[in-house]
Amino acid sequence: MVITPPDHPLLKKEHLALEDLKGYPLITYDPNFAGRPKIDKAFALRHLEPDIILEAIDADVIKTYVEIGLGIGIVAGLAYDAERDRNLRGIPAGHLFGTNVTHLAVKQGAYLRSFVYTFIELFSPTLNRKLVEQAMSGEHEVYEL
Repeated sequence: MVITPPDHPLLKKEHLALEDLKGYPLITYDPNFAGRPKIDKAFALRHLEPDIILEAIDADVIKTYVEIGLGIGIVAGLAYDAERDRNLRGIPAGHLFGTNVTHLAVKQGAYLRSFVYTFIELFSPTLNRKLVEQAMSGEHEVYEL
């Protein structure tokens, strides 16, 4: 997701391209953080040199720098919430950088406290407590949910 201040010119673009980002100072993840290699690779494949002025390991830090006007941000899509981030605007950019898959694993047969089930369901609403318990108990041969 590309995040900008509410009045940014990129918001008028019908279809965002990497070339559109080249002219702006960028704030994104540290090179060792998940997702950053895909950002770097996307620019390299197009022979573009991004103007990355700040790097952070936390999306909230990136959003704060964008809010104070230091540049535009590139963050994971899950990090942007239009309702919560009212001083920012998000532009979907999966077509530019690809997607990252997050895996959530628990040890089969382990005791999970109630808050863990809540977290799992917040992470993926289709993974309710009953379904997770069935998988954890070995009631199914396939454990991918």
